Amino acid sequence: MEEISIFKVSMFETLMLAVLAIYFGDLMRKIFPILKKYCLPASVVGGTIFAVVVYALYHFKIVELEFDYKTVNQLFYCIFFAASGAAASMALLKKGGKLVVIFAILAAVLAACQNALALAVGKFMNIDPLISMMTGSIPMTGGHGNAASFAPIAVEAGAPAAMEVAIAAATFGLISGCIIGGPLGNFIVKRHKLEDPLLDGKEEKAEMAGDESTGILMSKNQLIHAVFLMCIAIGIGQIITTLLKNYGIKFPIHVSCMFGGILVRLFYDRKKGNHDALYEAMDTVGEFSLGLFVSMSIITMKLWQLSGLGMALVVLLLAQVIFIVIFCYLLTFRLLGKNYDAAVMAVGHTGFGLGAVPVSMTTMQTVCKKYRYSKLAFFVVPVIGGFISNISNAIIITKFLDIAKNLHAVWIG
Repeated sequence: MEEISIFKVSMFETLMLAVLAIYFGDLMRKIFPILKKYCLPASVVGGTIFAVVVYALYHFKIVELEFDYKTVNQLFYCIFFAASGAAASMALLKKGGKLVVIFAILAAVLAACQNALALAVGKFMNIDPLISMMTGSIPMTGGHGNAASFAPIAVEAGAPAAMEVAIAAATFGLISGCIIGGPLGNFIVKRHKLEDPLLDGKEEKAEMAGDESTGILMSKNQLIHAVFLMCIAIGIGQIITTLLKNYGIKFPIHVSCMFGGILVRLFYDRKKGNHDALYEAMDTVGEFSLGLFVSMSIITMKLWQLSGLGMALVVLLLAQVIFIVIFCYLLTFRLLGKNYDAAVMAVGHTGFGLGAVPVSMTTMQTVCKKYRYSKLAFFVVPVIGGFISNISNAIIITKFLDIAKNLHAVWIG
């Protein structure tokens, strides 16, 4: 086999390329208005095109790019979650409590259905149950992290190709989530005529009035102050994670950072004075961080992981994509209130249901830029997608893997 040279791209060079990908995505959205019409984010458009170029370089054995991005990407990821927490006022926390419970149940139901669908379609196509399981909630709701964690169990149980399939499925989910989320949100908003802010209801507008940030002018000092506060928030998040770890509790750092952001917001809500401009500055810092995180995540994707997928696995993955769109529209949107916030949360569910919370955030953000912001959605979705669903999904996966092992024994027999 012909060897391919590897070119290492440093952290700062990766950061530069991520920004250029965003600018290029913005340019493409201007040249092709259909991209903007259907709410495809600039970071997704530019990042995907760049990832295709990287794949072409690899495919034609010109060079393989190896990116150094994980450290700086985690920083931006955590800052974004801190900013999401800082957007949560007391009114928002009270309003979001009920929806968090409903959404948590929906996320668990979706994960279970994803695994049941994977096994059912796999049986119909006579695929090893352990392999078909690698297209269920392991790579979809779980993403690359769960794919790397649970696939070895399937390998040990007798499916040597499980790791490659799971990683490829996670990549497929990430791409499809980026492409589908925005258009789905646009479809729901248009179909149910949710464009008008007056349809959100008087009660909701009263509760959220203190959170409305549109049109607020920020000063340079407020923006700098917001950056400093987000640094404090992620520091608090690290302390929370470390303390819990000492008690044997494994807690995601990004969720701890979100709690750090909530504490910052609660402090300023109790402090005298008008802090709307500061809150707007923190939102801006969060948006900046999210854009860079998503762009870096996409430009560093190894699309060649998809090249080994056979037609049977493509069918399995397409079945998952179709199912999640139907689930999020018929169940998530309707059970969360059938209003504008519910539409944005349905977009978010599509994102992390296909493997990545950042996909949820960036597709939600693009829908909100076209219509209006939903602070409720940007509070509820990270809590579920970034934390609660990880727990429920792990429990569900464990049970379904046991079922797949038993089915595998019958299949090889």
